[in-house]
Amino acid sequence: MSEQIIIFDTTLRDGEQALLSSLSVNEKLQIALALERLGVDVMEVGFPVSSPGDFQSVQTIAQQIKNSRVCALARAVVSDIDTAAQALKVADQFRLHTFISTSTIHIEHKLRSNFDSVLQRAVRAIQHARKYTDDVEFSCEDAGRTPLDNLCRMVESAISAGARTINIPDTVGYTTPDEFGGIIKNIFNRVPNIDQAVISVHCHNDLGLAVANSISAIQHGARQIECTMNGIGERAGNCSLEEIAMILKNKEPTLGFLTKIESTEIYRTSQLVSQLCDMPVQPNKAIVGANAFSHSSGIHQDGVLKGKNTYEIMTPESVGLNKNNLNLTSRSGRHVIKHRLSEMGYSEKEYNLENIYQKFLEIADRKGQVFDYDLEALLFQNKKVGFVHEPYQIDFFNIITGLNDKVTATVSLLVKSVMNQYGNQVIETATGNSSIDAIVKCIKQACGYAFEMDDYNVSTKGFDSSKKSQVNISGYYHGRKFYGVGKNEDVVTASVLAMIQIMNSVNHTHTILNLRKPKSVVEYS
Repeated sequence: MSEQIIIFDTTLRDGEQALLSSLSVNEKLQIALALERLGVDVMEVGFPVSSPGDFQSVQTIAQQIKNSRVCALARAVVSDIDTAAQALKVADQFRLHTFISTSTIHIEHKLRSNFDSVLQRAVRAIQHARKYTDDVEFSCEDAGRTPLDNLCRMVESAISAGARTINIPDTVGYTTPDEFGGIIKNIFNRVPNIDQAVISVHCHNDLGLAVANSISAIQHGARQIECTMNGIGERAGNCSLEEIAMILKNKEPTLGFLTKIESTEIYRTSQLVSQLCDMPVQPNKAIVGANAFSHSSGIHQDGVLKGKNTYEIMTPESVGLNKNNLNLTSRSGRHVIKHRLSEMGYSEKEYNLENIYQKFLEIADRKGQVFDYDLEALLFQNKKVGFVHEPYQIDFFNIITGLNDKVTATVSLLVKSVMNQYGNQVIETATGNSSIDAIVKCIKQACGYAFEMDDYNVSTKGFDSSKKSQVNISGYYHGRKFYGVGKNEDVVTASVLAMIQIMNSVNHTHTILNLRKPKSVVEYS
């Protein structure tokens, strides 16, 4: 029978302290509620003594969370513990987490002390915390570099003092799985009262081994893993919650462990943390990265179409995604094009696959990736219906801003006629909360399409005079997704170019689908 591993989330403590700017109370509460839905057993939500704002956040979250245990961090200092307890006392159930360094390098250089003195401070802190709650956790900071004899002495004394969870952190991500697993194994073999506490681990990712070290630890007796959403945290981050959860779920038959994590909430929680913390998830990130369930190789795509488990060890639905993504590139085969056109509602009788495929390869080589509207344009061409490639062109735009007023944008578009000449002019004005908001509304009004933007991203490359912004916009029109990219030294101009690219693609699709024409839609001969 599988054993349960306690998931201790520290996104709002270790994760948040590594951000460029602190989260607001409401943002922290929003993340805490998402973590509760996710099913974490314990959430460490702050370091109350660090600031009045952190105290307020911990107190607010403690009042709201009902299904997870709320925890706050405190140094092995009486005032820290008192402040943490004060913030947590409104909770239905809470944990006090206190810590002190135990490695020789930390004791000598950071604490300017000796091991015996540090051990006494730890014991006093635990005993003081027990006045507030029976649920006290103690961490041996930098345990991964602590001499084993000292570490075992500290663990035994901490348990005797009343700590019911003992955390063994690899604070600087120094150990390998064999080394860290060996530390946990030795603690179980050498500490006589080890059965009176849960052993926890908190691994950092400096060498990319946080998850591997955590798995090794539970294989040697640890039963709590401390982790963060998306692996955020100090320096290279912490053990990744989503990776641990899915490893244990997928390997339960062989590892024999399970968690209470509701895996279908993983992707949504990951996106929320990424957005609120302003920390984008790298595309190749395991479980939650944009490419985690994407397939570009033609061989892989063929396999997935024939049986998902050929190249997917878990389903995208299991982490809260609707489906996998077959990226259409020059490496995609005919079978993938046929499958995608079928999903879009086109019968094989409506096109010549070989003709479509050869044109597809030309576009793929030129653009890198082909989207649904590109395929529909190819279908349009295949039916021998001519079309204008770029019906809309920007003439000029103007932005008027005020300190406290809404932004007003004016856009003039040139619309290409049937004779392939730019002649018609469309001018629109709109207001918005920002320059981008106003200009996007303007362009949508000028073209007359109810395009719904779902993502807007800006990246900047170069410095000074060579600095250039790239704006990526994506969204939906009539159930189809469209992408636009604009590059310019000015972000607003780049945004305009990206939106014009989208409107041109939407125009093609609009005509192909024979939808009702809004104003300024270009007629095709």
